[in-house]
Amino acid sequence: MEKQAKITSKGQITVPREVRRALGVHPGDRLLFQSDETGMRVRPIRTKSPFAKFKGIGNPGIGSGREEIIRRIREMRGR
Repeated sequence: MEKQAKITSKGQITVPREVRRALGVHPGDRLLFQSDETGMRVRPIRTKSPFAKFKGIGNPGIGSGREEIIRRIREMRGR
């Protein structure tokens, strides 16, 4: 993919729609600009796991987290 963006006098850019979709970013999301020997990279900054919304759906009635797992194991062992 090859897209262009124009920098405003305030140093702002509008990220093209195709690029936003490819990165999976939405309004309010943050981007990280990294330079290396091959050039510049742009990556989204993930503050929340993309899997967080699926947490616990495989075990109805069983909570999530370390304490809940320990409690459940102890319950299964009869302690």
